[in-house]
Amino acid sequence: MPRSLTQRLGSSALRPRLRLDTWSVLTLLIAAVVALPVLTVLAHIVLPAGDVWQHLASTVLGRYLANTLFLVVTVGIGTLVIGTGTAWLVVMCRFPGRRLFEWALLLPLAVPTYVIAYAYTDFLQYAGPLQGALREAFGWDRGDYWFPDIRSLGGAATLITLVLYPYVYLLARASFLEQSVCVLDVGRTLGRGPWRLFTGVGIPLARPAIVGGVSLALMETLNEFGAVQYFGVDTFTTGIYRTWFGMGEPVAAAQLAACLLAFVIVFVLLERASRGKRRYFHTTGRYQQLPEFRLGGLRAVAATLACLMPILVGFLIPSGLLGYLSFKGGDALFGARFLEFAGNSLLLAGIAAGAAVGLALMLSYGARLNPGPLTRTATRVAAMGYAVPGSVVAVGILIPFAWLDDTLNGFLRTHYGVMAGLIFSGSAFILIYAYVVRFLAVSFNALEASLGKVTPSMDAAARTLGQTAGGTLRRVHTPLMRGSLLAAAILVFVDVMKELPATIILRPFDFDTLAVRAHNLAADERLAEASTASLTIVAVGIIPVILLSLAMRGSRPGSGGEDEHL
Repeated sequence: MPRSLTQRLGSSALRPRLRLDTWSVLTLLIAAVVALPVLTVLAHIVLPAGDVWQHLASTVLGRYLANTLFLVVTVGIGTLVIGTGTAWLVVMCRFPGRRLFEWALLLPLAVPTYVIAYAYTDFLQYAGPLQGALREAFGWDRGDYWFPDIRSLGGAATLITLVLYPYVYLLARASFLEQSVCVLDVGRTLGRGPWRLFTGVGIPLARPAIVGGVSLALMETLNEFGAVQYFGVDTFTTGIYRTWFGMGEPVAAAQLAACLLAFVIVFVLLERASRGKRRYFHTTGRYQQLPEFRLGGLRAVAATLACLMPILVGFLIPSGLLGYLSFKGGDALFGARFLEFAGNSLLLAGIAAGAAVGLALMLSYGARLNPGPLTRTATRVAAMGYAVPGSVVAVGILIPFAWLDDTLNGFLRTHYGVMAGLIFSGSAFILIYAYVVRFLAVSFNALEASLGKVTPSMDAAARTLGQTAGGTLRRVHTPLMRGSLLAAAILVFVDVMKELPATIILRPFDFDTLAVRAHNLAADERLAEASTASLTIVAVGIIPVILLSLAMRGSRPGSGGEDEHL
């Protein structure tokens, strides 16, 4: 029997309505612009690449796949062990130096992977000071001893792990701090010691945060270019660059980028499938001073060394080596030319940070005003750029803008007899566009969380007082989010300062940054000169680490109690 008109109207009223107001359209437009590079790369899967793709498949594709898999697995395990273990130690145990390690374990985030590769290569290579001292001390000659080769696949995996473990440490520590004291107390009353409490209670509760940290580390691993290229390790990222610029085959390069993008998509899907329907909840609201295990003797020494070694090897030693190299030699262009490189880096980073934060603010506010499935999907699409390697983003941007330049020049030549040159693909515009696509998620996640803490009653009060949606954002939300806006801008700023693959591919002619300067000098084995630009990047990177450290210091429940001696 057909339903009545009332039943049909009632059921249709229950369906979510698609409301396309100004903010919804703006949200969809931003998402479409940000997703353009990824869609461009995916579209090239079906295009013919001729014999080039067959040549790549028969010669280097297997090596790209094997090396990338090795890096992903090794870095994933390394960051998981170091990040989770040190986070548990500083949260749950008392031992000498714990307060110092709480924030110092974040310091390797300030060191780009290619910078740490340059520093350790100069120190550990055959002509370096360490092997030279060993030969002089023991009278050895070449072939008389074995020494690990830092410029290898294993060396690249080790250095990448040392730089990226803070992603896991940061999220794992925050999750451990938020755990309910009641759950941990129950574990202790059942006779579980520190190790069994860690493996049986702490890890399961913190699993989503730990997996999130490892995922960030693996995304950065897939994006890595400078260190693996300098070490001569063939991965998808280096293959994309070599195929495009070395072989002059943009279609084959785009298809390699599509393979790497498929790598990322499969990884994300596997991670989500591994969660299944499992959820982790706290069953009580009692959050008080966490129970702590006081370590003494050998256990205290072991805990101190476990936290000290990642800081020593991942930050202190490479920073000291860079400082020594810069003092001994340094960049011969230090002065006006070097200031030009620094100015280019600062200009690009400042513009990209402002654009990323502005777009992220509009996206997050648009999703707040219209929390429907369409805008929610659009914001997730716009924020997926961080999971896409910089080389893939660069290829996806260069293809449509190069076509646009060719079309425009063809039209002008045909009708007016003039050439406009590379208006789009040869300008800094596409470089800033690439930075925004790549790092929009960094600012979006921070602003979305901050905006979610503002009660909806403030929106309603502002609207009743005659404010528009834009006026509410400008006069109510923005002042309340000032701290998050600044933090998001700083994080994007430093990420742009360190970014290398997209910068190398998309930068205009004769427009170098500190990252490109350091890479070019290191590629010519001029490591002492490369140290000046590298040290500058590290110095700038310490700023957000200090801010994160201060936030973490204040986040510890019951902080301000008895402190141990450093």
